[in-house]
Amino acid sequence: MLRFCFVIVVSIPYVILLYVKSSHMDKCTGKYTEEERYEFAKFIVDKIMKHSFIETDVYGKENLPKDGGYVMYSNHQGKYDMVGIMYGHEKPCTVVMDEVRSNLPIMKPFLAVVQGSTLDRSDIRNQAKTMKKLVQEVNEGRKYVIFPEGGYSNNGNNLGEFKPGSFKISVRTKTPIVPVAIVDSYVPYSYNSLRKVTTQVHYLKPIEYEEYKNMSTEEIAHMVRDIIEAKVKEQLSVKKRRAFYDKRIKQVA
Repeated sequence: MLRFCFVIVVSIPYVILLYVKSSHMDKCTGKYTEEERYEFAKFIVDKIMKHSFIETDVYGKENLPKDGGYVMYSNHQGKYDMVGIMYGHEKPCTVVMDEVRSNLPIMKPFLAVVQGSTLDRSDIRNQAKTMKKLVQEVNEGRKYVIFPEGGYSNNGNNLGEFKPGSFKISVRTKTPIVPVAIVDSYVPYSYNSLRKVTTQVHYLKPIEYEEYKNMSTEEIAHMVRDIIEAKVKEQLSVKKRRAFYDKRIKQVA
C-alpha cells in the first residue's frame, strides 16, 4: 500500500481538484460534453501515473472500432486497471463498477466525472435497471469497460472465471465485443515499493456480432476469457520481467 498512500499524499492538490470539479460537473450536467469530462479524467490519470512511477505500454489501438458504441471486456487485477485502460483509449470511455468499490476514496468522484455506472450485486432490481441503462447508452454510442470476473484478488496475472451475465449488454446491443488483456497491472499497488513499474494494455481484435450471435452468454464468456488468457500467457513468455513483481504472487501456469 506504500505506493497508493504515497500517490494520495503527493497528489493532494489534484485530489482536491477532482472532488471540486466532479461536484461542479454534477451540478452543471449539461454544461460539459463527454469529451470535456474525459479530457479532465485523462489529466487526472496522467498525474496518477506520474506520481506513482508507473508506465503503461499500450498495444492494439488500431483494433478499436472507429464508430459506434461497444463494450471492452478486460481481466481484472487491481486498482490500477481502469487507469491503464483509459490511458490508452483516446475516445471517451467509462466503466461499470461494483457499488461497494465505487465508494472508495478517489473512485467516487472519478466515476462521477466519466459518468460511469455502478452495480449493486445484492439488489436484483438495481441490476436490471443498470443493465437497461447500459444497453441504451451503448446503443447511443458510448464505450464501456467491464471486468467480467466481477472483482480481483491477490492472483497476479491469473484469470478468474468470467461471469456470463456481463455479456448480455453486447448481445442485446449487437455491438462488437472488444477483449482487453492487461499484464502486470496488479504490480503497482501490491507491493510496499516505489520502484518504477511497467504494465501492459492490449486491445485485441473485436468480435463482431455475426461471430457470436448464435452463442450462449456462457460460451461467449469462455471464448473471451480464452482469448485474453492466451495473450497474457504470450506476453509473460516473451517479456523481460522484474523478479520482485512475482515475489508473492502465483503466476499463470
